[in-house]
Amino acid sequence: MRTFCLAFVAGTALVQQAASLPSPRIAGLALAAGLAFVLVRAPWGRLALLALAGVAAGVGLAAWRAEVRLDDELPRAWEGRDIAIEGVVSGLPQETDRGTRFLFDPASVATEGATVPSRLSLTVYAGRGAEPGEAMPPPAIRAGERWAFTVRLKRPRGLANPHAFDFEPWALARGIRATGYVRPAPAAARLADHDPGWPQSLHRLRGDIRESMRERLGEARFTGVLVALAVGDQDAIGAEDWRVFWRTGVGHLVSISGLHVTLFASLAFAFVRFAWVRVPALALRVPARKAGAVAGVAAALAYCLLSGYAVPAQRTVLMLAVAALALLAGRHGSASRVLALAVLAVLLADPWAVLSPGFWLSFGAVAAILYALALRAGAPGALAAGLVTQAAVTLALAPMLVSLFGELSLVSPLANAFAIPVVSLVVVPLTLAGSLAGVPGLLEAAHALMEATMVPLEWLAAWPGAVRESADAPFVPFAAALAGAFVLLAPRGVPLRFAGFVLALPLACFTPPAPPPGAAWLDVLDVGQGLAAVVRTASHTLVYDTGPAWTDDSDSGGRIVAPFLRGEGIRSLDGVVVTHADDDHAGGAASVARARNPRWLLSTLAEGDARHATFAESRRCLAGLAWDWDGVRFEILHPDAMALADPRRRENDRACVLRVRAGGATALLASDIEKLAESELLARDAPGLRARVLLVPHHGSRTSSTPAFVAAVAPEIAVISAGWRNRFRHPSPAVLQRYASLGIRVLRTDLDGAVRVELPAGPEALVVTREADKARYWSDRLPNDPRSP
Repeated sequence: MRTFCLAFVAGTALVQQAASLPSPRIAGLALAAGLAFVLVRAPWGRLALLALAGVAAGVGLAAWRAEVRLDDELPRAWEGRDIAIEGVVSGLPQETDRGTRFLFDPASVATEGATVPSRLSLTVYAGRGAEPGEAMPPPAIRAGERWAFTVRLKRPRGLANPHAFDFEPWALARGIRATGYVRPAPAAARLADHDPGWPQSLHRLRGDIRESMRERLGEARFTGVLVALAVGDQDAIGAEDWRVFWRTGVGHLVSISGLHVTLFASLAFAFVRFAWVRVPALALRVPARKAGAVAGVAAALAYCLLSGYAVPAQRTVLMLAVAALALLAGRHGSASRVLALAVLAVLLADPWAVLSPGFWLSFGAVAAILYALALRAGAPGALAAGLVTQAAVTLALAPMLVSLFGELSLVSPLANAFAIPVVSLVVVPLTLAGSLAGVPGLLEAAHALMEATMVPLEWLAAWPGAVRESADAPFVPFAAALAGAFVLLAPRGVPLRFAGFVLALPLACFTPPAPPPGAAWLDVLDVGQGLAAVVRTASHTLVYDTGPAWTDDSDSGGRIVAPFLRGEGIRSLDGVVVTHADDDHAGGAASVARARNPRWLLSTLAEGDARHATFAESRRCLAGLAWDWDGVRFEILHPDAMALADPRRRENDRACVLRVRAGGATALLASDIEKLAESELLARDAPGLRARVLLVPHHGSRTSSTPAFVAAVAPEIAVISAGWRNRFRHPSPAVLQRYASLGIRVLRTDLDGAVRVELPAGPEALVVTREADKARYWSDRLPNDPRSP
């Protein structure tokens, strides 16, 4: 059974890595392997057939489920059009800076000819008030309500960048097959306060508990943490608190982890068993241990459902259920078999769980604990078991954390040593008793204790060496480090046990490739409608614009640029160029400064702009500035002092233009300049504009890329940074035709994702890498490419 379950995991994971879906009919191999298994008698032959059956079953089931979910789609013809729908609010609505975001399950479509998927992610925005600048709050939306909306939808489509969050598989795993917003007219109408279905009743209960907790705790700092522990809603946890949790390695404690669910089930087991033995009539019919086991599983399931049914909670409930069934049946299976069955059950219900870090961390932690304890002779004492457990979790999860998140908290063992008992044994019970039972004072006590716990956590998080960052490594170094962790967990006396450290060295010492001397790499990141690019030489890195800010605490600098730098192993940043003050270019500057502490800022920002203070040194971007890094020449071509000082000039025509001269190629980075700045560059030095690579000005708008400018630059490759279906309709079809007529290859971040162009040190050809080339079966990017045949 364990072999089959592990092979099933492998088959499911293979599908989620595929660029296209295999045929679900491959599951027929599982049946054939099963029949052969009955006939074959050799142990290794039977094991191989069992593994083959598991892989085939995993591939077949995952492919079939994926086909069904992908078929539940929004027709392209209905993107961006008004559609009238009725349905039910599902899950907990989330308040944002601009309105309310929520899941919506349509029940009917009133617009003739329109079809919509079975689950949508919608946002209702705040309206405009009667007075200028006044905002009207969006209508109050609660879980379980039935509404009629007019919406505009689009298919799920994320930003495609290396080392960054990928929205599309996240949405697919949650069944979200379209996103959009509620139109202000015709007005939305609430049709019913409560839908009778049990899932919506559960979400309504979760929402009521959340609102009750918020009312009782008010604006207290850790209200969001306690809400997360009670109902699994983490959206109200502040960005600074998340930073502390992740730097100290206790992030698992503010989610509904298996530890919390197990504790809740254990309390229910102990209480029912204690009460059961005191009623002889009950104890004679059903043993107290069996009654307690049933109560424990029921309590775990209730807590799991209340918390949103996250993977760690699912795993724990399934493991407890399998163990309880074995107890009720009088059979005592091994713990590893229970774990394997739990893995199988999770993937049968949700084949996309393998895409979640929580799946690997939760099951990996339990597997490591079982492995470490099983190798010890005899039953260890409580202290020894605790030490072995902590060592197993720390060693086994270290390679996973480095691989999944690119960082490892070095203070995690110390932080968890005191945070786990306090949060799991005291804060969680107080929170549940205070929120579910309504006992006065308990929520307040839980908050005070959480506040006290944060003091040492913040102190640990502030240590300069609290976290070790790591570049994203290939699979082989990760697998070697994971094997090394399990070798280190072997008992004392096992030969070559400390060779596990040697196996970990490839991952610990991994360094990504970098440009050779005289060469440069230009990475144009996919930030939607905006611009962020990274220029690298052999030992230096420059960020050219930082993309847009989306909300007060979310921007492309923190969500895209900083993860890219971390994933590429860039620990120090030499400089940042913010070409001009427009938010789509400068919105992420502060986040980049906090993440990488660059040496200097070069910009045209106004003197009083607060972003100057986030950099160690700030300079004005003026034509004539130049420097050399590793045999590569960097030169600012625009603006000159007169253009920068002209108050009548548009911000776009004040933008910094950068020329990068590698040994064998030149790149011209033109930011947002338009016709005026282009004409000034042509007048100043038209022959000097020639470059093999052009970062197209102003997202390819019709007010830029004049024929004279394009002809003077005459690039081999033109890269356009623009957002998919952006409201400005960039790039202009006329501009695209202009480049095409000259035989210039055009790359676009809205179609190609992030683009890398390698400028060689010699006469070699340019090397281009597109993130879209790594697309998996769920990607909505390539079929929309108008350049495709």
